[in-house]
Amino acid sequence: MPDQPAAAGAASGLEAIGSIRDLYDGALLPDLQVSTLRHVDHLFPTRVVARGANVHALPVSSRPWPAIGFDDGGHRWDLFDYLALNRVSGLLVLQNGEVAFEHYALGNTPQTRWTSMSMAKSITATLVGAAIHDGHIGGLDEQVCRYVPTLAGSAYEGVTIRQVLQMSSGVRWNETYTDPHSDRRRLLEAQLSQRPGALMDCMAALPRAGPPGSVWNYSTGETQVAGAVLRAAVGRPLSDYLSERIWARFGMEADASWWLESPGGMEVAGSGLSARLRDFARFGLFMLGGGVAGGTQILPQDWIKEACSNSGHDSETPYGYMWWPLAASAGAVHEGAYLAIGIFGQYLYIHPAKQVVIAQWSAMPKPKGTIPIQPASFFAAVVQALG
Repeated sequence: MPDQPAAAGAASGLEAIGSIRDLYDGALLPDLQVSTLRHVDHLFPTRVVARGANVHALPVSSRPWPAIGFDDGGHRWDLFDYLALNRVSGLLVLQNGEVAFEHYALGNTPQTRWTSMSMAKSITATLVGAAIHDGHIGGLDEQVCRYVPTLAGSAYEGVTIRQVLQMSSGVRWNETYTDPHSDRRRLLEAQLSQRPGALMDCMAALPRAGPPGSVWNYSTGETQVAGAVLRAAVGRPLSDYLSERIWARFGMEADASWWLESPGGMEVAGSGLSARLRDFARFGLFMLGGGVAGGTQILPQDWIKEACSNSGHDSETPYGYMWWPLAASAGAVHEGAYLAIGIFGQYLYIHPAKQVVIAQWSAMPKPKGTIPIQPASFFAAVVQALG
């Protein structure tokens, strides 16, 4: 079974790794949790996201790294507090395409591949934009059942691709990671079954909570639907399409890996993409550059502006197409910035006006919950200090 016991990794020459159920329960001791996050590509079958022949250089800035000090939650913090208290295992700051700061901890190195968790959602959504630009998908207002006919007659009947990317399909979903009876955990159990089609069977069985477009509800399952649309539209695996359009073309330095729902099957579109920290940061540079890779326009011209701003669904939570825009008024430090976010503290922060990209790995003890220091406060301090 892919849900391996804690010592299974050691038997194959790896660090010991815990089970995926214990990881999502927040029930792994700190060292075992770190080694599991470092080796999640051994919990399930994976497919390679191949790098290309050339590497996009990341020169080191000649500017000295500034002192970082900021207030959050009624306390004064600095860089060292943030790294220690938030259990940051990797932090890379780019400004103007240069490395301003790079740090690894908890046993990680520049060669480590670490899981993205839900940062993968933002990458999947970006691939939908690429598929529209390539003509594989006619537009966001097409219905998902056109591409995934197995969803016909389900709660996804009449739902558009746009509504799935906005997570406003109106399909009922409970994302609670630590509840073994939640929809998120049922999707995980379907993944553990390693049965082809099990994840989409899970999605097709969901009931409706409201009309399409009327309710925003964060759902990992929505990303699996988006991935199924994408897989059908482009006619090849998501890993191959990511490699072809962005990973190899932009110049990532190493192969990545992506969880599969079954051996040789479809990618788990909302999680399980593992890569080096510098390559996650390069993905940020791809977004910062308007979706151009290797001199070729990969995304529709207005895609990033639309995808990374609040997309107009009926919600108080700012959300784009599986990207998190930071709600900031004109002139505020985060104005125009947006995030990809993964549980346990994974972040890709992009600030176009300041030409700043911050890629962060962490090993917070629970999937979601109390964060000692809010990352947005730290990112704001970095942007202000860099000037």
